[in-house]
Amino acid sequence: MRVIKREDRKKLRAKRHLRLRKRIIGTSARPRLAVFRSNAHIYAQIIDDSRGHTLVAVSSLDPELRVKLGGRGGNVAAARLVGEKLAAKARERGITRVVFDRGGNLYHGRVAALAEGARAGGLDF
Repeated sequence: MRVIKREDRKKLRAKRHLRLRKRIIGTSARPRLAVFRSNAHIYAQIIDDSRGHTLVAVSSLDPELRVKLGGRGGNVAAARLVGEKLAAKARERGITRVVFDRGGNLYHGRVAALAEGARAGGLDF
């Protein structure tokens, strides 16, 4: 069995992300919800690719979420809270429909929890 080194995993994720981004494009009518996952935290932003602007951004480092999470931003519960907060901020800006960009990660664990939280908060994708 072959062991995949960290650098190789990063390259493979980047290749998957590029492959996905060929098809997933955020417009002003339906912006892109992009997810980035590190070991310690999770980040999400809603982006209008036609203008190149980030419309809404939330991460597990946000002060209100840090208090709720107790500094533990790298778990499934944190990802769900980030998704819910992102959906609330998006609704304030009038955004209800998005395209989900998982960033080359598997739709599993924290990425899936963030998506479920965003759906529970009212985003449609």
